[in-house]
Amino acid sequence: MVEPTRARVAVDVRAGALGAEEADAVRRLVADAAAQDGVAPVSEQPLLWLRSDEAPVVHVLARSGAAADGELAGYAQVDVGATTSASAELVVHPSARREGVGTALLTTARETAARVPDRTLRVWAHGATPAARSFAAAVGMPVVRELWRMSLDLADRPDRPDRPLPPHVTVRPFVPGEDEEAWRRVNSRAFAYHPEQGRMTSADLRAREAEAWFDPAGFLLAEREGLLLGSVWTKVHAAGELGDEPVGEIYVVGVDPDAQGLGLGGALTDLGLTHLAARGLRRAVLYTGAENEVAIRTYRRVGFEPESVDVMFGSDTPGSPGGVTMAP
Repeated sequence: MVEPTRARVAVDVRAGALGAEEADAVRRLVADAAAQDGVAPVSEQPLLWLRSDEAPVVHVLARSGAAADGELAGYAQVDVGATTSASAELVVHPSARREGVGTALLTTARETAARVPDRTLRVWAHGATPAARSFAAAVGMPVVRELWRMSLDLADRPDRPDRPLPPHVTVRPFVPGEDEEAWRRVNSRAFAYHPEQGRMTSADLRAREAEAWFDPAGFLLAEREGLLLGSVWTKVHAAGELGDEPVGEIYVVGVDPDAQGLGLGGALTDLGLTHLAARGLRRAVLYTGAENEVAIRTYRRVGFEPESVDVMFGSDTPGSPGGVTMAP
């Protein structure tokens, strides 16, 4: 469906996978915005979902001018996989800001969320830029969630051995084509409370395996008598993504609820950091919810400290607007 707005912006709403050319156009748009703002306006998951037929999302493409074949000026992705709230991520090209593109995207995202009665809309603002906070305040949208990025100088890690694994627990690398379902089951149990991580599907996992950064040597599984108890998954960001040098990430640490309390999470975190340091990386990051005080205390004991924050703007009122990463 394509309909021109009063701001002469043509909004195209799509379900299902985008075509290859459209997906590439969205990636270029995201890259241009990131280069301008110093922070990626769209996270990893929406980019992986651009070409997915299984993703529970709606794509919103905004083009300059009234014609649908105009230049891509903005993009929004609305995750409609939950019935109580929909989440969205939006980006406006630097050359098209303050021309109503952000407002057009936001309006369409609200309408998309409202297709289910009483469903609210929440929108991520990566980097929590002043423009995002100002726009959210103008439309009456409070911060409902914060995601911290914490960082650690790997050279400053204490000179001590990794914390020991629990008795009879062994660690081995992930084997593509064999370990997916076992890992996904434990991940779902470990993150049953988490609105994104706990919903990771087999298709989501396979999409990450197809990414250039995926390295099974840095994806470690902890087992006892052949039963998977937990894992640490690391990632390496190329130079330019999070700084001038490559940066390691503790991507996911998950422990089955039946194995919690054994100290496995801390031991796996140490193994992940040791793996990243062995690759010659000088900095590591991880992401955690600001509300997760237990995890934050644990990570601070290791040496991690907050360095940036993403915020989610929301409302308890169905159909209410959300914040955006740039001024409209």
